Amino acid sequence: MDLSYSDEEKAFREEVRSFLAEKLPKELRDKVAGSDGDGLTKADMERWHAILNEQGWLVPNWPKKFGGAEWNAVQKHIFEEEAAAADAPRIVPFGFSMLAPVLHKFGSQEQNDYWLPRMLNGDDWWCQGYSEPGAGSDLASLKTTAVKNEAGTHYIVNGQKTWTTLGQHANMIFCLVRTDKDVKQQEGISFLLIDMNTPGIEVRPIILLDGAPEVNEVWFTDVEVPVENLVGEENKGWTYAKYLLTHERTNIAGVGFSQAGLNTVKRLAKSEMAGGKPLIQNPHFAARVAQVEIDLRAMATTNMRIIAKAAGGGTPGIEASMLKVKGTIIRQEINDLARRTAGVYAMPFASEAIEGSNAGLPDPLGAGPVAAKYFNNRKLSIFGGSNEIQRGIIAKVSMGG
Repeated sequence: MDLSYSDEEKAFREEVRSFLAEKLPKELRDKVAGSDGDGLTKADMERWHAILNEQGWLVPNWPKKFGGAEWNAVQKHIFEEEAAAADAPRIVPFGFSMLAPVLHKFGSQEQNDYWLPRMLNGDDWWCQGYSEPGAGSDLASLKTTAVKNEAGTHYIVNGQKTWTTLGQHANMIFCLVRTDKDVKQQEGISFLLIDMNTPGIEVRPIILLDGAPEVNEVWFTDVEVPVENLVGEENKGWTYAKYLLTHERTNIAGVGFSQAGLNTVKRLAKSEMAGGKPLIQNPHFAARVAQVEIDLRAMATTNMRIIAKAAGGGTPGIEASMLKVKGTIIRQEINDLARRTAGVYAMPFASEAIEGSNAGLPDPLGAGPVAAKYFNNRKLSIFGGSNEIQRGIIAKVSMGG
């Protein structure tokens, strides 16, 4: 993406490129290129995390005092762009980019001292326990309860979470739980850290449209959680939840993924013929590509502004919702363009890709997983707060409602 960079920033980009060329294992690169990351195992992702941690680049958004790189907005943008272009595995965000900022701001010193090093070392894999049946975008309606035992030493948790991404790999989950039923919904919620190996927890996979078991249901039956695992104050979890969601929604924007996807569309469209000419020369198709590239450039600038605000200690407001909406629209448009470009070569996806048996099918364009990406990424406009809800938030805040 052609933005104006200083000589120092250009040098940093070259450093990132050299690092990726030298340290990104070919087998991980090939898996990401061939399946958009869906083919990666837990061991694959942990391997990449360890490589980044050794370089000191695993947590670019963390302050240096916690072991982070403390990159500025431009550096973070450059790394994400280059990593996506190089087909590097994504950094699983739940611990590093979502829970950690909450601990930095609201957690105790003891919690920061204990949990943050374990994230960096790979001792813990975190997942997110927010959504429930009947409490998705209307998150304040959650019903999972946490009641203290008579001794006051543990919370007893009962309930269900759903759409828990990569929960099958996790040994820890941060959860929103109801600790007071007699007050306004938002005022009776607390933020708990729960060991997934505690008796009474059951994880059930949910198979998505692309055939991948990416998300799960998590059931809690009389699960005992030490009171020391409460983050901040009891019944103040809604404040912490909203803070976390601003970081999640900024991450969902996926500028680097969109840029890499757009590059793939252009590559495919130069090879695929339509009416005797490369598809990229079709006026209607070229106009769609141009529009999404314009939107992506504008979003990249906005994303850097919000990252800079967060790095300066600020809390993104409706800008995070705006990024979430626009970012998901752009990614879905790119997925649709790629699918239309691939044409019949996207068709083998259906049963063969789900069963993992489509490797020998013709794919002269190198279209690979475009259909799988298209189907999987329909979720983008729903999770993290549906786009309809986000538009309502933007309207309410910007108009003073």
